[in-house]
Amino acid sequence: MLGAGPRGVRGALAAWREWDGLPSRWGMWVVARRRWIAYAVACELAAVSAVVVGFATDFGGTVQVGWFATLVVLGIAQAEMSRRIERLRRWMSGQTHINVTSVWYLAGAFLLPPAWVALLALVLYLHLWLRVWRSVRTRPAHRFLASTAWAMLSCFAASSVLTIDHLNDATLNTWHGMLALVAAAAVFEVVNMALVAAGIYLYTGSRQATDLLGTWEDNAFEIATLCLGGLAALALVAQPVLVVFVVAPLLLLHRYLLLKQQLQVAAVTDEKTGLLNTAGWHDLATREFTRARRRGPGSEFAVLMIDLDHFKRINDTYGHLTGDEVLAAVAVAIEDAVRQSDTVGRFGGEEFVVLLPATGGTPVLAIAERVRVAVGELGVVVGGTVQVSGLSVSVGVAGYPDAGDTLDQVLRSADAALYRAKDAGRNRVAV
Repeated sequence: MLGAGPRGVRGALAAWREWDGLPSRWGMWVVARRRWIAYAVACELAAVSAVVVGFATDFGGTVQVGWFATLVVLGIAQAEMSRRIERLRRWMSGQTHINVTSVWYLAGAFLLPPAWVALLALVLYLHLWLRVWRSVRTRPAHRFLASTAWAMLSCFAASSVLTIDHLNDATLNTWHGMLALVAAAAVFEVVNMALVAAGIYLYTGSRQATDLLGTWEDNAFEIATLCLGGLAALALVAQPVLVVFVVAPLLLLHRYLLLKQQLQVAAVTDEKTGLLNTAGWHDLATREFTRARRRGPGSEFAVLMIDLDHFKRINDTYGHLTGDEVLAAVAVAIEDAVRQSDTVGRFGGEEFVVLLPATGGTPVLAIAERVRVAVGELGVVVGGTVQVSGLSVSVGVAGYPDAGDTLDQVLRSADAALYRAKDAGRNRVAV
């Protein structure tokens, strides 16, 4: 359920490096903090140990195998029917990502021993990885393994609650059985939320409640899926064929969440370049400023203000449609020149802005120069015959806290530096 903050439509697809073969080459060693690695490995070992010990003490019988197989089939069938939706949602998700597999986990918690439910989570997550998440770069292997372990531990805890005396023999057609089901759902939600929040905090350092716990709407969606899980358990116990009536609302809920995310992305995306628009970029920059100020002395970040030189000439010579294609090409060049952790936005017209979190000094100047060179090397082919070349940008650089005590002051300083670069002859970097 971990996610990555978007850098625009294009940037969301490249937030982290994908798994690259051998463990020694995993992107985890580059992007993850050591304490997160220790936490993730501990959770993974705990999940495996819980399953092994659980099967050693209570393997169950033919009935458990039958219920397990039924839930696996249902979970995989539902995932296949919504595979495209889940892939799109994963691309656009923020720090937290709610998937709908908890429907089958809660049903399993009531029907299966703890080890079997944890194994169910492993199988369904593995299927999602192979069929959906593996092709999404915001879902690298090390984060998939951690998320799987958290799901397994949450399932194990939820099912374990039902092994308590007077709950393990409850039936769903009594108030006692419904109480047991509610207890299992509550334990699953609390344990999963705690494990995920701790993982996100250790991975990103963020203390924002919406980053750690998700929005109210995210959690309402999770509760809705757990309610459907309760109905699925009731259907499987009373009349198994009725479980098909759970799948339709589940698919509709999934599609609704995708539509909501698409609208949210559209609201902060510049339609001509695919970058964040002014509002979207400023929102992320404000969050970075808040983090830097909270971290105290020694914390820093930088801003690049970039202006495409003589853009009016391009519009006058080739037309505004060609000008739009040039802007889109420049946006790609800027994104390719900065780091994956940096955020690029369009400030309107021919002006772009880049946020460089936790960065200052010489590295900022090196990135700014890399942007300038990348745009200078561009050749934009228009209509299959005309090539627009000779492009250049002027770049203004400012950093927190040297250039100001507020985000607005840093932006004004970067803008002033940009005009110094233009006054000095353009096609250069100024601080």
